Parts: sequence; structure tokens; C-alpha cells
Amino acid sequence: MQTTINDIIRLSNSVILGKEPQIRLSLACILARGHLLIEDLPGMGKTTLAHTLAQVLGLEFRRVQFTSDLLPADILGVSVYDRNAASFKFHPGAIFTNVLLADEINRATPKTQSALLEVMEERQMTTEGETRKLPEPFCVIATQNPATHIGTFPLPESQMDRFLMRIKLGYPDARSERTLLTNGNGREHLVNISPVTDAAGLIALQQTVSRVTVADALLDYLQALLDFSRSSPQFEAGLSPRAGLALKQCAQAWALMEGRDYAIPEDLQAILPSVAAHRLRSASGGEVDAASLLAGVAVP
Repeated sequence: MQTTINDIIRLSNSVILGKEPQIRLSLACILARGHLLIEDLPGMGKTTLAHTLAQVLGLEFRRVQFTSDLLPADILGVSVYDRNAASFKFHPGAIFTNVLLADEINRATPKTQSALLEVMEERQMTTEGETRKLPEPFCVIATQNPATHIGTFPLPESQMDRFLMRIKLGYPDARSERTLLTNGNGREHLVNISPVTDAAGLIALQQTVSRVTVADALLDYLQALLDFSRSSPQFEAGLSPRAGLALKQCAQAWALMEGRDYAIPEDLQAILPSVAAHRLRSASGGEVDAASLLAGVAVP
């Protein structure tokens, strides 16, 4: 199992150069059965990262380009009348896949964005009174441009909360960028990447994550972090119980990636900024520094 995880990271590193911390966080998010939001400037490799993870994990992958004229039916599916059968036939939308890339999600209208709320939380969709289950495993990887860019619709808090993690890629280091300039776009090398596992293998990994031990002392530390976020005057609103569960699940996934069957405070500290920052609102209105949570709570 550890060999599989190491191979996933190694192959992803061969495509997404110089971004191993972000790759490890992304993998932890998927192992924790969460959805991932990648926020950065255009051209930073957000789409390539999503495609690489799906390829290496051996999962079915679909991409939807979110635009202002995109409709919920374009994502969920639509029923069309069949004259021969004299009945309506449902045509599944793009969400019926393992990995859905919602590219530039904040360029779609709030109505279209909200179409993903049920599928991200319940892993099912309801239309015309009928509920349809999505394939397992199922993960939404969404990319978005900074909210200051023209033509964007900021994601509401309820939508942001559905994403287990939010990460940023940032500019590459000089060495990685030179390799990129020399060898071309990393996406071109995806055709040479063989899957390390498949859907069944990923489900087995996810089930193993849920069995990683979390001691009472670590739960005390987690609750202290939650309490601090709710009582500190630097935050307008604290972390919800759902955020607490997200932190626990991601810490378990990180522990498994480190080769342990038990979680420690360092696991929680490693994933906290990516899990908590997009769920917190600063009282001053500026960017939230989730690291201040760690500074404000003593480590057990």
C-alpha cells in the first residue's frame, strides 16, 4: 500500500514539476474522500494537476468548462422525450464519472454553481423526483481564478464549505521552470503515464484511511483548535463541526501517506492551512492566516 502511494506521488511529480507539497495535499484530499479546490492565476498548471491525478489513479475523468451561459442540466443531465418509446429518457450529464474537473468554476453563475451542492455532499443527484447515485469513487476537482479577475462570480460560503481542501500552486522555482521550457508542457507526457491503481484500489485506500487511529489526546488538540477559531476576535466566524470532521479525515490520510496507522499532531498541522483557510472569515476583512490557529493553541 505504501509502495502504491509513493508511486502515485513519484509519477505525479514527473508531470507537475516542483510541486510535491501540493501534490501530496491533493492526494490526501482524495484519500479522505474529499473535493479539491485549486485557486490560482491562469496558466499555473491547475488543470494539468487534476488530469494527472485522475490518470495516475486510473479513474474516469471528465472536464466541464464553466462559463456564464452554462446551465445546471449541462452538468447533471437532462430527460429527452423518445418518440419511439413514447416516454422520457434520461441522458446523464458530466457528473457521472469518477473525477469531474469543474474548470474555472467561478465563471459560472450562482445557479449553475449550486447544481453541484447535492452531488458534492451526498454523492447523488435528484432530478424530476428520481435520485441517481454517482459512481464510486467520486471527486470534484474545481479550479478558479482569483475573485478580482473580470467575469467571476465568487463562490458562496455554502459552496466553499463543500471543498475539503483549497490549495494554490504558485509560480515554479527556477529549476522546474527551466525543465518546463526545455521539455515542453507537462500535459504532453501524460500519454506515457500508466495508472498505478484503479477505482477499486483507491476505494481500498480510502477505507484504510478511515481505520487510521486518532487518539483522544489528538482529538483534544483538534477541539482546542476549533474552539480557538470560534472564540478568537481575529475571526468573524469559526470552524464548523463539518470542518472538524474534515480536519480529522485529512490528518488520517496524511498519516497513511507517511506510512503510519495512527495520526499525530504533525499530521494535523500539515493539512490545517489547506483545510481551514477557505472556511474562515477574517474579522478585518483581509486574507485569513490559518497558521495563526496553530500559534494560538498549545500542542499536546
